[in-house]
Amino acid sequence: MSGVMKALVLQRPGEIVLETRAIPEPGLHDVLVRVHRVGVCGSDVHYYTHGKIGPFVVESPLVLGHEMAGVIERVGASVRSRSVGQRVAVEPGIPDRICDWCRAGRYNLCPNVQFMATPPVDGAFAEYVIVPEDFAYPLPDNVSLDEGAMMEPLSVAVYAAHRSGLRPGQTVIVLGAGPIGLLTLQVARAAGAGSIGVVDINANRLKLAHSLGATQTVDAGNGDLVGQADVVFDCAGSAKTAAMAVHLAERGGKVTMIGLPPEDNFPYPLVAAMAKEIDIVTVFRYANVYPSSIALVAQGRVDVKALVTHRFSLERAEEALVLSHRRTDNVVKAMIDVS
Repeated sequence: MSGVMKALVLQRPGEIVLETRAIPEPGLHDVLVRVHRVGVCGSDVHYYTHGKIGPFVVESPLVLGHEMAGVIERVGASVRSRSVGQRVAVEPGIPDRICDWCRAGRYNLCPNVQFMATPPVDGAFAEYVIVPEDFAYPLPDNVSLDEGAMMEPLSVAVYAAHRSGLRPGQTVIVLGAGPIGLLTLQVARAAGAGSIGVVDINANRLKLAHSLGATQTVDAGNGDLVGQADVVFDCAGSAKTAAMAVHLAERGGKVTMIGLPPEDNFPYPLVAAMAKEIDIVTVFRYANVYPSSIALVAQGRVDVKALVTHRFSLERAEEALVLSHRRTDNVVKAMIDVS
């Protein structure tokens, strides 16, 4: 297949250009996916505004976007498990498959992973992408392409629930009612959690959290935090919420860190955590959870459509990044409709 496609390219912080590029050719075990939907992630916004996240720096033009779904348009010569015309959700982190972490099943820790829209790897704000066949997951007929693109953030929440060891009946507090927090709330509910409290400062997002199953919502700017929980998920990612998570965890409880703080070092209430013998667990992306994420949506146990509040064309994707950065107009998740 030859021809050209459109791709939205970040030239430098605050500057995005729509370019024409050659449509890539799939390798033997790859599929060519026609991109239909791409969700705007906080990392996309951060690269757009700051040009870097920790050690990952945009040093050359980069295509953003990694929460994607589309339709297979061509398959490599050795592909047997996928076929042209299949609707798929794409897992964006491709490991090397040979390192010790990959062989142990923890491929999210692969030191050689190629993750879409993480410098220098291009992402999915484009009309076509190449994906290994086993990282393109067929979608059931009752799961839309919008929902398919949401499998990426949902996988973070599912993996966090696995890492937390959450058991049926346990109490939960979720710090942060952004997309990851709202999905973590729903996964905790699906896992059989007892009470689920959600803490944020945005009244609209707290209202949405209540509609999605939170048994208690607290405005951290105005209300008192009531009670403690067996499992606390920090989805906000700040020095303040990292400390708050320790104080809200019950004795012998667990704190699961999902959100990434902007600073690498900050004061932390370690003595308080030790006095309560709290287990502190961290989360880095996900591994082996895309199939279960798809099943949760297909079975109606998690509602990802409720989070999609805004929609833009590829040509207007910069507006979506700016809106998501400013968090205006009650935005929760902006979706790019590439098709």
